[in-house]
Amino acid sequence: MRLLLAEDDIKLGPQLQSALQRAGYAADLAVDGIEAQTMGELEPYDLIVLDLGLPKRPGLEVLANWRGRQLHTPVIILTARAGWQEKVAGFNAGADDYLGKPFQIEELLARISAVLKRSSAKVIGELHHAHIKLDEQTQTVILNNGERHNLTGTEFRLLRYFMLHPGHVLSKTILTEHVYEYDEDKDSNVIEVYINRLRQKIGAGLIQTRRGQGYVFSGDQ
Repeated sequence: MRLLLAEDDIKLGPQLQSALQRAGYAADLAVDGIEAQTMGELEPYDLIVLDLGLPKRPGLEVLANWRGRQLHTPVIILTARAGWQEKVAGFNAGADDYLGKPFQIEELLARISAVLKRSSAKVIGELHHAHIKLDEQTQTVILNNGERHNLTGTEFRLLRYFMLHPGHVLSKTILTEHVYEYDEDKDSNVIEVYINRLRQKIGAGLIQTRRGQGYVFSGDQ
């Protein structure tokens, strides 16, 4: 899954970006409102974490502009303004969740996971499909026979994206856009290598190839 983090604090921004990456997300950082709005409109993010106190353009205005242009990417607001009036203004502008500063990174990660699953019409809780379940804390996949396999960062991001979109035909381009960060080398052919590695760990039948179209995660629950 690929996230946009809009945070201007020169210390907090990079810290949060690193924490999101360790949690298995591709995370791009924007440091002002104009940059955040542009990146949010141009890149296919799965979720946006938006600070309200951004320079150049306030976060609330950025959010209102996104919603006015029919951009429905889920947004979690981060802000030191934790009064109920600010929360109401954020939700009225189209936010999906709200977290006041200071906060624990574990709470932010839990809220991100919940909003992502809610937006994908998934039940809140662990990702569990067919013959496997995904442990998001340890970034491992567990088979029904109890076998556990550690996943690399890219394998984990790929499998989580597949499991949040069961039954969807996902092209290499779509997978690349949601697995890699903005400034990473996006060679879509490498996706095939990672999918083959995943198949070796979870079984060959769960991710099917649609020739000329992409891949489908069967996702029978």
